[in-house]
Amino acid sequence: MKTITYAPIGVIHSPHKTIEGVPIQPSAAKGIKGTVVIDKEYVAGLADLEGFSHIILIYHFHLAKGFSLKVKPFLDNEERGLFATRAPKRPNAIGLSVVRLINIEANTLHIENVDIIDGTPLLDIKPYVPKFDNTEQIKIGWLVGKANESRHKKSDSRFQ
Repeated sequence: MKTITYAPIGVIHSPHKTIEGVPIQPSAAKGIKGTVVIDKEYVAGLADLEGFSHIILIYHFHLAKGFSLKVKPFLDNEERGLFATRAPKRPNAIGLSVVRLINIEANTLHIENVDIIDGTPLLDIKPYVPKFDNTEQIKIGWLVGKANESRHKKSDSRFQ
């Protein structure tokens, strides 16, 4: 298998300084503000982004070390297959969050609903487009009856 290498295009800043207590999804981070500082060489790529209310941030879980194929997710007491969860410790420690874009000043994006640790390396940005990203007849597997709990759940040390 080939090795794939990514380089960060910026850094995500938030009030979350440690893993413990971070909202586990953007829906649980309503009103929490942060910034994304884009490296100067990528600023031209921000053109036209300000017309979107929400963006998808794709980032590297830089504090995650190792992984297990069975994990006990924040919303359950039962072990689940890693790929049926959004646990941060993964073979490729890639995370994604849909956040609200407040505004852009030069190379800084002001965002809201941030569920990301301060200092997280940003890999990419994509606009969130409901007609592209919304699908019909959704099934949410083991999360039936638990998904609403995410708004009140905070992370703990289980994935350190």
